[in-house]
Amino acid sequence: QVQLVESGGGLVQAGGSLRLSCAASGIFFSWSTMGWYRQPPGKEREFVASITSGSTINYAESVKGRFTISRDNAEKTVSLQMSSLKPDDTAVYYCNTVQRWQNYWGRGTQVTVSS
Repeated sequence: QVQLVESGGGLVQAGGSLRLSCAASGIFFSWSTMGWYRQPPGKEREFVASITSGSTINYAESVKGRFTISRDNAEKTVSLQMSSLKPDDTAVYYCNTVQRWQNYWGRGTQVTVSS
């Protein structure tokens, strides 16, 4: 079955950096578009970044220039390097993939940015 496992969250001061990773299994990873979403406290889940099998990348406007998504097909991982973090980046971050028109999510990893 499809499994997505995030890691790398934590507490960081504003202006700091964190790197999130997502390990995928149960999918043809190299063929799959992978994404990161986040859900701030009390808000809806929102798109952060995605990377296609051909490494076409999209970012939410709010993270452009600060976050970098990348993938390692050999390791079946997708990463999100986050820099210049702001308190508004505080959220649970989720890894995502769509397989046969069905969304799959990891359990999420908490990122807290203190001011």
